[in-house]
Amino acid sequence: MSGLRVEPVTSRADLRDFVDLPLRLHPRELAVPLLASTVRAWWRGTSPHPEPVELLLVRDGAGRAVGRTTVHTDARLDARLGAPSLLFGATEFADAPAAAALVRALEDRATGRTQLFGPVSLLPNQSGGVITSGFAARGFVDSPWNPAHVPATYEALGFERWGEADTWAVDVAAAARDGMPSEAEWVAAGLRLERGRRSQVGRLVPEVLAVLNRSFAALPYYTPITDAEMAFATDGLGHLVDEDLLLLARDATTGELVAFVLVVPDITAFLQRVGGRLGPLQQLRLLATRHRYRRDAVLVIQGTEPDRQGQGVLTLLSRTLQAHLARGGYGRLRSTFVGRDNPASARQFQRFGGRPLHGVTFYRRPVATGTTTAGPAPKETR
Repeated sequence: MSGLRVEPVTSRADLRDFVDLPLRLHPRELAVPLLASTVRAWWRGTSPHPEPVELLLVRDGAGRAVGRTTVHTDARLDARLGAPSLLFGATEFADAPAAAALVRALEDRATGRTQLFGPVSLLPNQSGGVITSGFAARGFVDSPWNPAHVPATYEALGFERWGEADTWAVDVAAAARDGMPSEAEWVAAGLRLERGRRSQVGRLVPEVLAVLNRSFAALPYYTPITDAEMAFATDGLGHLVDEDLLLLARDATTGELVAFVLVVPDITAFLQRVGGRLGPLQQLRLLATRHRYRRDAVLVIQGTEPDRQGQGVLTLLSRTLQAHLARGGYGRLRSTFVGRDNPASARQFQRFGGRPLHGVTFYRRPVATGTTTAGPAPKETR
């Protein structure tokens, strides 16, 4: 592929090309598009991300989009990684030459940075990463999917894996055999179970966020989520919540939140059908047909207060969750990625017969001093 050029997204036509690129590159039944509203917020500067976000497109000699990425920074992640990093995300490329062109553009923007890190959109605790196995299994909401050639393309450009993880799948029928915990088990744990209500989601979000940030603080890839970021990420969630799948464990004496699990119906098939364009009309269609998306579910987040971890609290919630999934007619639960350095979380899936679905990794690469290290675009092979 010759005549490649990398250009910032400056017009609505560019933005459409940015949104549509993965729909052209990947099978719709496998890949999950980012919400177009999220991409627009990055471009307009209205997202809650605290630092500017630039959107880039790679175009070939005929002007057709063949690659894309975002470019951004985050001081919070720099502190976690111990290095000033140029971050990239929402990254797609048709082939190795397009990938190399993107890397050269990143290098050109990396002044004062010591490494490239990604793909993160926009934080590692949001959707991001590259899958390294399980390519035949479809992606799902808040998880990545890419073709099998993508990891080798990054690694040929000098990137190294960082923070390897797995998404998980659990078959509900087998997992629900343990049954619902008894009231006596909750009493013995000094806890009471509470189901979240759609009407209460706005009130619960700050409480859940506080527990989430504390419970994940020790993990190397986690950066604290702000109130604004959480509100942005959960906007409209109340309409989709299945009240049996938002479960909270509270201290029986004080009423304080101890642990929670948030599982949502898997609307991946709908997002694939509308190409990530979830405008007002599509939202109404989704609400009107949401009963169709009660076969699969996605575990989005869960957390336990650090001083209550290892005491079986999450196991009680997980048993309740599996029983509710079975009662609701769900057949499979998928989970967003769990780091391989976090075996305690993985055990919650293993004990219910879960299996890894996709291997996931982030990539990092030192920034060259004075010169671009991406080298010339490799010759295209077909």
